[in-house]
Amino acid sequence: MQKNIAHLIKVIEQVLLVIIAILTILATCEEVIKIYSAFSVQLADLLLLFIYTEVLGMIGIYFIINRIPITLPIFIAMTAISRLIVLQGKEMDMSFLLYEAGAILILAIAVMVVRYKPKKTYNYHTDEE
Repeated sequence: MQKNIAHLIKVIEQVLLVIIAILTILATCEEVIKIYSAFSVQLADLLLLFIYTEVLGMIGIYFIINRIPITLPIFIAMTAISRLIVLQGKEMDMSFLLYEAGAILILAIAVMVVRYKPKKTYNYHTDEE
């Protein structure tokens, strides 16, 4: 019974990831059409396309190794905050800029902490082992 429930959850998870991938591709197409119709490419547009690319990459990695590396969502968050800074422009309050830059710094430190791997580490045993 538990294996059937676990399998059902796994299938639902994969279906949702396929739906997210399809919607991400559609959003990317919409953004490209918007850029093309405006005949102008802004940095915020490129950062948004980069976020879409990272989401698709994260989904692709999940289907290859059955796990989502924790660093990919952190990179997406860093890119999203950078895009927010660019969109707010020069009229934003400088204290908000410092807070957002601090958030990016904290996320960068989090990536370093997560990727740090001492020589003597515990080997995580997966279900396949």
